[in-house]
Amino acid sequence: MTSAPHLSDASPAAAIPEQSQLSQRLRLRPKVPTTGHVDGAWWPRSRDLAAELPALLAALGARLGDILRVSYNLTEWDSAPRRIIGDGRQIRLDGFLSRPAHTVDVLAADKHRLTLLVVPSNTDPAAAHQTMTITANRGNTQTVEDLLAAGVSVTASTQRTADLTRIALAGWEADGGRIPEHVR
Repeated sequence: MTSAPHLSDASPAAAIPEQSQLSQRLRLRPKVPTTGHVDGAWWPRSRDLAAELPALLAALGARLGDILRVSYNLTEWDSAPRRIIGDGRQIRLDGFLSRPAHTVDVLAADKHRLTLLVVPSNTDPAAAHQTMTITANRGNTQTVEDLLAAGVSVTASTQRTADLTRIALAGWEADGGRIPEHVR
């Protein structure tokens, strides 16, 4: 006997594994000799570095191996401890006023370093994803400030186009045209 299809009450976000959710908030440039200011982008959910780092470090561990240290700008984050535990190891957290804003550096045991653009946690989701996509482009050489501005401006341009399309359709419908329900 076969059972009927089962529909879950869980929200779509609850059904997505944590790793998959992180992949929506982390984009790395391809593993090739790179130029530019950053190696990828990370969009944390909050300014609580100690809460945000474990998932990030677990994802970066596959690329970097053992991670020893994370350097960050003190003004970008709430206070953080000097060390956290990740994969059973102590990872040192170093906050500096001199670190560039909107970046974190992740240093591996083999001295390989990744510099990530930190997209502010309160960024509009469309702008954040656009910024991360631009940042992860293989040939990207833009500065941190230019990357943050580019994501917002591309998103604003796309939003203006969508608004103009809605206005045109509303005008057409007001003049006697009819927009099918599924298009609205």
